Amino acid sequence: MKLPIPSLAAAAILLMPLALPAPAHADEAAVRQRLGERLPNVKIDQLSPTPYPGLYEIYSSGVLLYTDEEVRYLIQGALIDAKTRQNLSNERLRELTAIDFDQLPLEHSIKIVKGDGKRRLAIFEDPDCPYCRQLENELDKVDNVTLHIFLYPIEPLHRGATEKSRKIWCADDPAKAWEDAVRRGVIADNPGDCATPIEQLAELGRRLRIAGTPTLFFGDSKRVAGAIPAAQIEKLLDNPAPAPSPSAEKPAEK
Repeated sequence: MKLPIPSLAAAAILLMPLALPAPAHADEAAVRQRLGERLPNVKIDQLSPTPYPGLYEIYSSGVLLYTDEEVRYLIQGALIDAKTRQNLSNERLRELTAIDFDQLPLEHSIKIVKGDGKRRLAIFEDPDCPYCRQLENELDKVDNVTLHIFLYPIEPLHRGATEKSRKIWCADDPAKAWEDAVRRGVIADNPGDCATPIEQLAELGRRLRIAGTPTLFFGDSKRVAGAIPAAQIEKLLDNPAPAPSPSAEKPAEK
């Protein structure tokens, strides 16, 4: 994952000689002021105190970091609860990147209804992404769900994926064209010259900081990146419990 410019990792090193005396118990406003003084070119999207005294959480351009009250050091890495073994950083990132499912432009998705369709799942996918194909195999085992497939070709990785996505969208039956493409490698036979939402979805993906495919959004707004097993999909569809840890996930393609 790329960090803001200047690099936050490099900034952490630069902060060390710039450290200045500070009160023993700085408040959030003081920490924010110091961040602005020492990292003037880094956008701080959110600053929050953690449950641990003297430790502050910084959310910047999709990256989660931590700093002390004096803003002398920046820490980039996972915050683990030693007692419960929970990855608190991952849980926090899921909260920060959650979205309102109903705010997604569902009219720009390929809609596939399975069974009663009561549960909802939106997925940003690339027709040439191998992890997307793997996810589709897992989705075969999931019933009673409405899938909203957002075409999200990553052209730098898969040359021609945008053209394939256009042909899928322009097909008489986009849902069938999607399944033919991702499961059988068969692309719809049409010029792909109809109006498509692909550019709008690319912009939406940038705003949502979608860096790879597949990226899944569940009906309760939970977000998971990567091809996860059907059992975990079922759990996330039915239960608002935390999403699986990265070690249990297949990576999203970047």
